[in-house]
Amino acid sequence: MTQLLSGNEAIALGAYHAGVQVASAYPGTPSTEILETMASYNDVYAEWSTNEKVAMEVGLGAATAGVRALVSMKHVGLNVAADAFFGASNIGVRGGLVVICADDPGMHSSQNEQDNRHYARFAKVPMLEPTNSQEAYSLMATAFRLSEELDSPIMVRTTTRISHAKSVVEVDGERPEPGPTPPFIHSPSKYVMVPSYARPRHPLAEQRILHASQLFEEFPLNEAIWGDRKVGIISAGVAYQYAREAFPQASFLKLVTTYPLPQQLIRSFAAEVETLLVVEELDPFMEEIIKSMGIAVEGKSMFPITGELNTHIVLQGAMKAGLISGTQQGAAATTPTSKPLPPRPPLLCPGCPHRGVGYVLSRLRFGPKGSIPGARVGGRKGK
Repeated sequence: MTQLLSGNEAIALGAYHAGVQVASAYPGTPSTEILETMASYNDVYAEWSTNEKVAMEVGLGAATAGVRALVSMKHVGLNVAADAFFGASNIGVRGGLVVICADDPGMHSSQNEQDNRHYARFAKVPMLEPTNSQEAYSLMATAFRLSEELDSPIMVRTTTRISHAKSVVEVDGERPEPGPTPPFIHSPSKYVMVPSYARPRHPLAEQRILHASQLFEEFPLNEAIWGDRKVGIISAGVAYQYAREAFPQASFLKLVTTYPLPQQLIRSFAAEVETLLVVEELDPFMEEIIKSMGIAVEGKSMFPITGELNTHIVLQGAMKAGLISGTQQGAAATTPTSKPLPPRPPLLCPGCPHRGVGYVLSRLRFGPKGSIPGARVGGRKGK
């Protein structure tokens, strides 16, 4: 069956068809619609948690009990949930645990644009990144299976454009019949992270990443697309879509497994092209790992380290580096003719519990230069 779905809707439907039984989240753009969609399924326990840390603990509790759980939040929410997220990495799972982290390059509704790919590496949690709604749907079944196979939470990273853009999805699954909930297994050495139990868990986390890197070498959604081998581009997520438009003749290695990176696959691709580029939004995450492998690659010397990318920005960077010519140079040099949309400041949404406080603060007389230190936008359209 064919459906037109946003990335967030596709994630929710994919998780539903993967048999998720518990979904927890804290609202914040661009992740909010995931739980809103999950809540429409009657046979899923869906909870707006008090905060992201509580949401992570709810999901970890469900996974520890043996059922599949989905946790979702925006990028700054993972700062709040970090303690539980790292704990989940060390403890592992029984039922699958998938953590959706939606980054916001360009800060459309956020106070920063931190690159949360670093969290996966820091916590030693395998990470996947879809490039469209179809992959967002399909990855859910794979992510839960990997979580149970690797005894680990799996992080699925999206960005604003993947979360909110709609594309055609071939829905080829259905929800399995729920089986009996497995009995709880009493295992203090796995679930109680006092030092004497935590120490032997760390080597297991390191082995998990090695195992994941081997699995990712054959990951079916990683794809080498061969064109002109003068330029080879490694990319993931929505940046891959921009790069394909900017370099229609180039060769591409589209990655969905962005941590750990499939190093042998990358080496094989790099050996077949003359110039290797990484096109990625925000930090040079993949670029630095590839450089540490001893492979010559460029990325942030051409493309900006801040803000969202788009096809025009990628073309401009390639033109400055002398990688495109002819009609592409003309396209890159041309400023988009569409007028910018009127600015829309983020608002506190109807029903947001912060609206009352915000109203009172707005009525206080701080003077023309007054401010509220540490305040952040709250509610569904921001956090």
